[in-house]
Amino acid sequence: MINLSGKIILITGASTGIAATTAQTLAKAGANVILHSGSR
Repeated sequence: MINLSGKIILITGASTGIAATTAQTLAKAGANVILHSGSR
C-alpha cells in the first residue's frame, strides 16, 4: 500500500457506498481525510 502520510484528501458524497469505503482505505494509508455529505 502507498504511504499517504501528511496528505489531505477531500471526499464528497462520503456517507455511503464506494466513497465511504474509499475514505476508510485512504485513512488506513495515513491520509488526513475530510468527508462531506449533504442532502437537498
